[in-house]
Amino acid sequence: MLARKRCAYLTMDDMSAFVSDADDTLPAMAELGWDIDHVSWRREDVDWDSYAMVYVCTPWDYQDDPGAYLRTLERIDRSAALLVNPLDTIRWNLDKRYLRELEERGTAIVPSLWFERWSGDLPGEALAAFATERVVLKPQVGANADFTYVLDAGTSAATCGELARVFAERPFFVQPFLSAIQTEGEYSLFYFGGEYSHAILKTPEPGDFRSQEEHGAEIVLAEADNALKAQAETVLTALSPSPVYARADFVRGPDGEFLLMELELNEPSLYFRVDPESPARFAAALDAAFEASR
Repeated sequence: MLARKRCAYLTMDDMSAFVSDADDTLPAMAELGWDIDHVSWRREDVDWDSYAMVYVCTPWDYQDDPGAYLRTLERIDRSAALLVNPLDTIRWNLDKRYLRELEERGTAIVPSLWFERWSGDLPGEALAAFATERVVLKPQVGANADFTYVLDAGTSAATCGELARVFAERPFFVQPFLSAIQTEGEYSLFYFGGEYSHAILKTPEPGDFRSQEEHGAEIVLAEADNALKAQAETVLTALSPSPVYARADFVRGPDGEFLLMELELNEPSLYFRVDPESPARFAAALDAAFEASR
């Protein structure tokens, strides 16, 4: 009989506004000898030494206080528990400037301009720089499409005033609005233990651009072709240490080339429900990471 081990699935105080299928992994984890507790990252009274492993699962409000979130992860990292993914990996991945670093290594990303604070001339400058009619503005530290805006030449003075307030001290980046996000959708590829698991296609609601299901996007199982898999794996193999779990999001650019939108190594939704075999693959990857750490 397998000795039982304790794993904390790091989550948030209130998940009622979100869709998660992380519990689909519980039977597979149990078969490998793991007992699971769901623990909010905001709790101050947790004895992390009582856990063998902590999986960063659904702390989907971390962007409200990233400093406090990192302090929690640092406490876990100092404990006896194995933090997955590793602290340095998560810290690097929290700030979207990792995309700039990946681009410098040769990854094709959605073209991006980086800013430390708002400038009133920005909408026109960004539209001209990308020679496009619409751009998307996103915070450098953010999730769930929070504080994400689509701007065009007709962006109102009221919206610009709101942006000036929101981004007065909040670094952000700007990208061209790619029409494929609405006409084709966004592909997400999932890797567990460095191995390809499954893929999905996320299509926003008509008239929307957000690919999260909380905003009405349609999520379906997809088959990623070999070229797209190779593109994702080139990114992942350049990372050290190799992440235990990863999600790579791609959208098709104007010339038909897939461009990396995000590489999610912190707390990605992993869409286990679309592939019945994926929970077992995930559990095996977590268990293998723990065994390798002993």
